[in-house]
Amino acid sequence: MPLSAPVPRRDVHHRVIDMHGFRRKDGLYDIEAHLVDTKPFPMALVSRPEPLPARMPLHDLSVRVTIDDTFLIRNIEASSDATPYELCKEAESTLSALVGERIAAGWSNIVKQKLRGAASCTHLMEMMIPLGTTAFQAISGARRIGQATVDPAKLAVRPDSCYAYSRQRSVIRRFWPELVQPDTDERQE
Repeated sequence: MPLSAPVPRRDVHHRVIDMHGFRRKDGLYDIEAHLVDTKPFPMALVSRPEPLPARMPLHDLSVRVTIDDTFLIRNIEASSDATPYELCKEAESTLSALVGERIAAGWSNIVKQKLRGAASCTHLMEMMIPLGTTAFQAISGARRIGQATVDPAKLAVRPDSCYAYSRQRSVIRRFWPELVQPDTDERQE
């Protein structure tokens, strides 16, 4: 079902984040992210004598993270093709602080701890958080290439990690009944 009809409004900002996961021939994985920010009107910037033309990127940033099948980060590279300040391009190398880290529980905190504030580019840091989820989707998908069915007993499910995987909801009840935990009201009865 689509969203409800909006009230009258004016477009003032457009951000696109696109992510892809790739399995490499050497057995590693590349997870790539691309972020583009545009305005639908000419935008005055302190760093330019003339306004940035409408729909020209204010930010055009790319990241490639190479990981192994244990989610260990082996390499990171970034490209800043459009930024509001030339100096921003220097932040590309700051992502190297994540090399050697593992994308796992607590990933968002690791990213924020190592890249927050003046330590890195806010927008590059922002891409790294959903990039972790993309990595999980890519690797779990690659592991199912050629499978016709999935055996729930062979899946590493994380109860209470999301809405559907709540120990009180139907997905856990159906596929992992041993993990069901009655809600508080059911336990008191």
